[in-house]
Amino acid sequence: MAVVMAGDGQMDPENLTTLLDPVADGDCDYSKGNRFLWKNAYKMVPKTRFMGNTILSFLTKVASGYWHVSDSQTGYTVANKEVLREIDWDGMYKRYGQPNDLLIKLNIGNFRVRDVAIKPVYGVGEQSKMKVGRVIFTITNIILRGFLNRMFTKYVFRDFHPLVLFYGLSFASFLIAIILSFRITFVWISTGQVPELTLMAFLFSLSTALQTLFFGMWFDMESNKHLR
Repeated sequence: MAVVMAGDGQMDPENLTTLLDPVADGDCDYSKGNRFLWKNAYKMVPKTRFMGNTILSFLTKVASGYWHVSDSQTGYTVANKEVLREIDWDGMYKRYGQPNDLLIKLNIGNFRVRDVAIKPVYGVGEQSKMKVGRVIFTITNIILRGFLNRMFTKYVFRDFHPLVLFYGLSFASFLIAIILSFRITFVWISTGQVPELTLMAFLFSLSTALQTLFFGMWFDMESNKHLR
């Protein structure tokens, strides 16, 4: 096994045993800390970090297929020898988006991942050098590319699953809805009236996009239940 514990003072050594146990017992292949599971975590984590992490965690759920995992940005983790052997560490993104990239690759490898409650530690002299604008663009790119790679590798290349059709139809319908919304706005500004047929087409496209998105998510959840 291998353990990652950063030297910034934000990873409590007392939580190490709880991270090691599920991997050592064979209950999972990879365990990660989750500060959100700690009692009153929302009071201990700075509000801006809490909100940012919550958004990134949701996007990472969609991209990685680990719907039961949150607090995607924590790096306090334990991996067994199969993970260490199978994951392409040289091809891994090395900076702030590394935990997101790793979770996606773990799912492609069909590894079992477990969240473990860890204590949030702040105010110990840590200094973040993160530039929010650059990080948002970088992680969004990692998540999007990782999601597309996971869809193709797991559900097209290895074994076909209809969820890719639902996600594809959702994307196409959202794109059509966006185009129609511009058309509606242009006509309304120009004439003061809303084109009824275009509005109906927009509502149909939007409802189709949302329904197929939810079906795709549900299929993905069912397909990855065994990786809890």
